[in-house]
Amino acid sequence: MKTAHAAWRRLEPVHGMIYFVPEARRRYADLGLSGRAGYFTSRSAAFGRASAELVISTFYNFNPDFVRQAVDRAWDATAPQKVLEARYAAAGEALRRAGIHELPDLDEVLALTRRAAEAACEHPQGRPLFAAHAALPWPEEPVLQLWHAQTLLREFRGDGHVACLLSEGVGGLEALILHAATGEVPVDFLKASRAWPEEEWAGTQERLRKRGLLDGDSLSSEGVILRRHIEDRTDRLALPAYAALGDAGCERLAELASPFGRAVVEAGLLKLG
Repeated sequence: MKTAHAAWRRLEPVHGMIYFVPEARRRYADLGLSGRAGYFTSRSAAFGRASAELVISTFYNFNPDFVRQAVDRAWDATAPQKVLEARYAAAGEALRRAGIHELPDLDEVLALTRRAAEAACEHPQGRPLFAAHAALPWPEEPVLQLWHAQTLLREFRGDGHVACLLSEGVGGLEALILHAATGEVPVDFLKASRAWPEEEWAGTQERLRKRGLLDGDSLSSEGVILRRHIEDRTDRLALPAYAALGDAGCERLAELASPFGRAVVEAGLLKLG
């Protein structure tokens, strides 16, 4: 399980950069999508003309009012297929800027990642966001194939994570606050990007303190245990994809993936902006 997690984590920047790069913002703006509308529509466009309620249910930890404001008018400006085309074009442009297409192990990394992604496609049940992306055609360009494969693995894991949160009775804002309490991501970024009102954030934070999950603004010992439990269960639910590689394949992918993630970071593709 640890090697599978490492394989996913080290390659995840190849997918995650799409939420930060200017290439994506420019292309979404060209379609008439401003602010966070580009994020919500591009990630949900695989559903077709996704309603705000569908985005709220599958994205999980965003303020519902914020999602409705961003999504309700977005589909009047453009169509899902155009957004998907813009997203893939931006991904390819950004990854080439990072030099991903020139890395010597691209073919092997792609082969391993695609094998895991295709194995995940045999288990779509209960994973709506993943299943929508799994129905999209594979791109022809190797760099975009790699991005698509990692996108599938990210959404496969993400849907499993939402299932774990639901089963543990952890709501969207609660999950966000517990994440913030780890110190892994700046609190100000999480507040700004998820757009929960300050009074709701503070009220939920206080309820988590009463549940014994927070000690001040940090995780309590019980909170640490719960977070670890949820992350471990999420990793286990992601195993059907990586089992196709076996331990040796996961170790090989984890080894080869590091330069890919590092190239994305060093090119500044994950800069907050």
